[in-house]
Amino acid sequence: MKPRFFVHLQFLSSKRSFLKLEWILKVIIFILLCIALASPIVIDKFNPLNRHGKDIVLCIDASGSMNSSGFDFENELGGGERLSRFEITKIIAKEFIHKRVSDNIGVVLYGDFAFIASPITYEKEIVSDMLSYLSQGMAGQNTAIGEAVAMSVRAFKHSTAKTKVIILLTDGEHNSGDISPKEAMELAKAQNIKIYTIGLGNKGESDEKLLEKIADESGGKFYTAVSAKELQSVYEQIDILESSKIKSREYVLKDYYYWIVLFFTLPLLLFLLFREIEK
Repeated sequence: MKPRFFVHLQFLSSKRSFLKLEWILKVIIFILLCIALASPIVIDKFNPLNRHGKDIVLCIDASGSMNSSGFDFENELGGGERLSRFEITKIIAKEFIHKRVSDNIGVVLYGDFAFIASPITYEKEIVSDMLSYLSQGMAGQNTAIGEAVAMSVRAFKHSTAKTKVIILLTDGEHNSGDISPKEAMELAKAQNIKIYTIGLGNKGESDEKLLEKIADESGGKFYTAVSAKELQSVYEQIDILESSKIKSREYVLKDYYYWIVLFFTLPLLLFLLFREIEK
C-alpha cells in the first residue's frame, strides 16, 4: 500500500472542531440575547380581545312623524340649527356608536316595515357612515313597532355575544306591520335580548305604556325625551348602564415576544455550560 502523509494533523483534531462549534454557538447566543434585550413587540390598537363585548342594535323610527322639528340642537359651529327629530337622532346615535369601543353595533330602520340598515359589526366608521345615508320616510310613513323588534332580533342571528341589547326609539304608536309587539317580544325573550325603549316628543305622542311594557318584560328600561339634550342624556345613561369593558379609544395592546428568543437561547447556554463542566 502506498503511504500517505498528513502535514497539518492539527486540522483533524476533534478538540479544535469543537472549539470552532463553541465559537459559533457563542456568536449565535450573543445575537439572540441582543434580540431578546431589544424586546420584540407587536402593537395592536384594535385589540381583537375587545371585540367580544356586547352586541347592540339601534332600532330607529323613520316614520312620517320623525320629520317634524321641535328639538333644539346646537351645531358644531356653535349656532342654533333647527333639525328634524330624525336628523337629531342620527347625530346623537353616531356619538353613542363611537363611545362603544369594545362592542359590535348594528342599525335597524323602520316605518311601515323594518329592515337591517347595517348588520352588527365592530367597524364603527362603517355603521356611522351608513347612518348618514339613511333618510326619514325610506321605510314608509307608519310605525311598525312589532316589525322593528322582530327585525332587530333577526339581526342577532349570527351573534355569539353573551349580552344582546336593542335600543328602540320612536315618537309614535304601533299602527302597521304583520307582527304584533307581543309576538315580537316573545322572539326577543326567547333569545334573552334586553330592550331599552325611548319615547320621543311630548306626553301622549308615543305609546308610553307599550314602550314601558317592552322594556320591563325584557329587563331593559323605558325613557322619554322631549328635546335633543334629553335624548343625548338618555343615550349617556344607557351607555353607563351597559358599560363597555374599555372606555379609552387610545387603548393599545402590546404583545412582547422576548421570551420566545430566550426559549431558544437557554438550551444553547446549558449545552455550553455542560461542556465547560466536562473540561
